Parts: sequence; C-alpha cells; structure tokens
Amino acid sequence: MTKLLKSALPFVVAALASPVPDPQLSLPPLIPTIPGITDPIVSTVPPLPVLQVPTPPLVSPPFTGSDIKPKKIGYFWTGAGDNQHADFLATYSLDDDTFGQFIWLTDVPTSGNSPHHLGSSLDGKTLVGGGLLSLLKTQDTAYYFDVSNPYRPAFKKSNRALLASITDEIRAKPDGGFLITYMGSAAGTAPGRLIETNANFDIIGQWPQDVAGQANILADQFSPHGLSVDFDKNIILTSDFVVPLSVLKPSLGTIKANTLRLWSLNSKTIISTITIPNGGGIQDVKFIPGNPESAALATAVHLGQVWIIYPFRFDSNGKQGVAKLLYDLGPKARDTIAIYSDITQDGKYAYFTLTTANHIAALDISDLNNVRRLDDPDSTQPTIGPHYIKVTPDQKHIVVTDYFLQFGDIGIINTPGDYKALYIDILPNGGLSFNRSIDFTTPFSNRGGGKPHSSVVFDLTDPANPKYY
Repeated sequence: MTKLLKSALPFVVAALASPVPDPQLSLPPLIPTIPGITDPIVSTVPPLPVLQVPTPPLVSPPFTGSDIKPKKIGYFWTGAGDNQHADFLATYSLDDDTFGQFIWLTDVPTSGNSPHHLGSSLDGKTLVGGGLLSLLKTQDTAYYFDVSNPYRPAFKKSNRALLASITDEIRAKPDGGFLITYMGSAAGTAPGRLIETNANFDIIGQWPQDVAGQANILADQFSPHGLSVDFDKNIILTSDFVVPLSVLKPSLGTIKANTLRLWSLNSKTIISTITIPNGGGIQDVKFIPGNPESAALATAVHLGQVWIIYPFRFDSNGKQGVAKLLYDLGPKARDTIAIYSDITQDGKYAYFTLTTANHIAALDISDLNNVRRLDDPDSTQPTIGPHYIKVTPDQKHIVVTDYFLQFGDIGIINTPGDYKALYIDILPNGGLSFNRSIDFTTPFSNRGGGKPHSSVVFDLTDPANPKYY
C-alpha cells in the first residue's frame, strides 16, 4: 500500500463507520514536485477528458514586489494562463497616486484550479478563494490566505469537502468562519451543498443534513451558486445555476436550474424552494441593503432578467418566499452565459455584468415600483467578458474582472475576456464612468498570462474603521 493511500485510509474508514463523517480533508498532491523530473511531465502530458493528470505546478518564476503601502488595496484571485504554473493571489494598489502598481504575488501549491470567487473574513485577516475545477486534478478546493499584513499576503492552508466540490460564492460569518456554496457534488454532479467553516476555517457543516432537506435537494436540481445572508433576520438565500459536470465534455448540453432555496440561518434547514419559471440558470442573488422586507435581487441568465425575491411573503398556496419580475434587461442580456451583480450599501443602485454581451448594466432601484435604467444598453463599453463585480467599500467605484470561464478542449464554455480589472467610477446619479484598468496579460506572461476571476478590496483610509469587502 502506498504512503498516500495509507494517509487517506483513516478518512475513508471514518466516513464508512460513522453516519456523520468528518466533513473535510486535505491531501498532498498525488504527484509530488520533484525538481527536474515532474516539470517535463507537466509540459508534455496532454489534457484528458474531464479528469486531469494531477501534476504539481511548474516552478514559479521570480517577481519583484513593491514596498508601497496604499490605503486602498485590491486582491485578485488569478489563474495562470498556461494552467501549468501555480494559481495565485495578486495584490495591487487602488490609490489614485499609485493606481495599478503591483505589490505582491502569493502562490498556492497547485495549478489548474480555475480560481473562482474570493472573500474576506470580517476582521480582514483572512481571504479565501475557491477553485472551480480543482476537482479535476483531485486537489483541495478552498485556499486560505493570511492577510494580517495586508501588503504581504501569505498562503495559509487549503481543504476540501467530502460531499461537495465546485466552490462558488463566499460569505463571512460574525464568528470568523465562512458560508460557501459548492455548486456540485464530490463528483461534480448535483446536488451540491452549502458548506460552513469555523473560525479556524475547518469545515463543520455540509448542508442540508436533515432528512427533509435531503429530500428537497433530490427533488429539484440543487446547484447552489449565489449566496446571500441576512444575519439579523436569520435567513439565507441560495440560487441554483447549472450542473457543473454538464458544461464539461462529453456533454449533451448545459443543465440549468430555475430555483432558489430559502433557508433558516440558525438551523441551516431549507424553508422552501422558490421558482423563477424558465429562468435558465439563477446565477446570483443578493439582499437589498436596508430593504424593510429583506427583499433580494436574483439574476435569471436565460431570460436576461432581474427578479425580486420576497422571503417573508407567502404565495397563494401558503408557501413562504415569493419571486416577481423586477426588470427585463433586454434582448442583448438574454443567454449571456453569466449575469453577476452587486448593490450599493444604501440600496439605491444595482449593477449587473452581462458576460458575452460585453456590457455592464446599471439600475436605479431606489423605488422598486419605478426602476430606472442608467446605462444605454446599445452603447459600446470598454469591456470584454465582464463577470465578477464589486462595489468598493467607499461606494465610489466598482471593480469588474474581465474574465469568466475558459475550459479549453475539456469544456463547452469558453467566454472571451481581455483579462483586465476595471476600476469604474460611480457617478452622483449612479451611472458609470470607465477610465482605469489593470492589465493581467503582460505582467504575468511568464505564466501564460493571468486570468483574474474575482477580487476583494481593502480600504484602510480610516485606521480606526478599516473596511474589507
């Protein structure tokens, strides 16, 4: 028996012996790094259908960091363009006088993860980034970074859930842990899970765990991508997007969902399933800050529409949770592969990336009975393949990464992107002004370029009140 199998055996035995198995593990790469031996293997092995050879990353090229200490910092969870070098966290200045200056690069010990979403703990000491395709190389799926020194992030740890994979949205808990949607099962199929960690970032829950909840996620496709939490009202909303394995070859076509789940936060049990008819992938959901009914916005990708979810209203059958069409983003928004969103903290403005339409939409939602569009849907914007979007802590800008997914020969989704991080001004009326960006292609050409998928922004302008988002 190999040393690797011996190390994994206790986890397997525990899982079989106990009805509630240890919900996580972290294993070393199946093929360890051997200088001069594994590098040629990484460079010559061909891509396989779905599962990939679990090779270690190539030796990382050197880089030159900076000693600047800006007040506004952007962290970008980035994939190596060649899928052979390590994926990494890139740290940049977002201050006006040093905007776009590179500060530091932090490798993770694996490659080919397809870095996905990135989130910060509430105390600003830890970031976690998910790997969308880590499963394909049998790697850990969540990567944690120590940012207690915000200018020198360090890799902290990684882990994987036993029942789920395909890491997506991340929300910080007040106790220091995280809630994270895992869109797929351990095999990349449905159902996925809502994963919970403690303050040490160990996985302590793979929800739902109750019998009724298990029945719920088996009855209707459960592929949770979007995640929003109202800690004051004790509710969670998750939105179901696609079955992950259905976007990888061989595929008969993407299996899209039309549903959201409303949860009790305290018990992590599902209250109800909310349906958006013919939604064709409900990629994102976010509570509207300050809304008296805890209403949330959800994006229906096939329809190109924004729906409003009322979690405390009841439908005609007495079921809790009601969905209503709020705004149709028009024909150019339909079937754009992805529609992701963010909302200003005053609840007045909402922004949506329309990936294959190369467009960012802006809505004035201050009056939900009279939503106004602030952008021209027919205009040409300086963006290619926009996806992840985040309103900065000072509410003056949005950060957008121009890259969604490129699976190459193994998948059916390969969206164009220009691999830039856009820093867009929010105008007084909520509209947008494009003027600055950070290029990830040339600076990381020795890794095949950089593919930035997501971001976290720190604002340290007021030392007594730092903000992390």
